[in-house]
Amino acid sequence: MSQPSSAPAGKPTGDAVQAVQDALAAEHAAVWTYGLVSAFVRQGDQTAEGANAHRARRDATERLLRDASTEPVPPAAAYLPPAPVTDSGSAIAALVAVELDGCVAWRGVLERTEDADLRRSALDALTAGAVRVTRWRKTGGLSPVSLAMPGTAVG
Repeated sequence: MSQPSSAPAGKPTGDAVQAVQDALAAEHAAVWTYGLVSAFVRQGDQTAEGANAHRARRDATERLLRDASTEPVPPAAAYLPPAPVTDSGSAIAALVAVELDGCVAWRGVLERTEDADLRRSALDALTAGAVRVTRWRKTGGLSPVSLAMPGTAVG
């Protein structure tokens, strides 16, 4: 399966810098969470695709911040999933949560920049995250399968 473009473009300024840092923090958490759940989720291709997409977006976002003369936030040593991950169901719940967090963070970038390239990149990230949320919700048998407004705080 081809991988979507993950290269954030544009240059964050003002409030957008913090929004991009927040989105980067969400990408760090997603990469970590995909690693955590890999032992519990049988959808290997879907898990690998999500992990790879988040790694690529993390790396591109770090480059974007460095190009804007801003030091990217480093990853935390570990992240706390919404509940302990002990089986496939709790692993999928963790993936749904981390994907929704990413949607919220990238929507925050959209709300804080007028830069067309950065907005396009943020929208691409939000859209890709919304697709992954829907896939994981379907895999986990959650209802509704799709959410009306992924990226809103109420998700």
